[in-house]
Amino acid sequence: MSFESQISNFYEKLVADEFDRRQESLQLSEDQQIDIACVALNQLPSRYYRFSVDMAFYLEAADYREMEKAVKEAVDYAIEFVKTHKSRVAE
Repeated sequence: MSFESQISNFYEKLVADEFDRRQESLQLSEDQQIDIACVALNQLPSRYYRFSVDMAFYLEAADYREMEKAVKEAVDYAIEFVKTHKSRVAE
């Protein structure tokens, strides 16, 4: 088993959660959704963990709120970016 399957970036989960909250109102294609996730994640630092309990136990509430705020801002930026830039996905 490779180490890649044993670690995760906490921001990926936060971006997915934020996107799920907004998805119905956005009405975007699957390609646009993936582009938004990638653009948002590229605006954020990495926060890797091995076990989810590590994040739940060691992450301070104030740090979590700051992370959520950063994610909302990154997703806002990503939505506008994707809406205003043409996709380069081959048809």
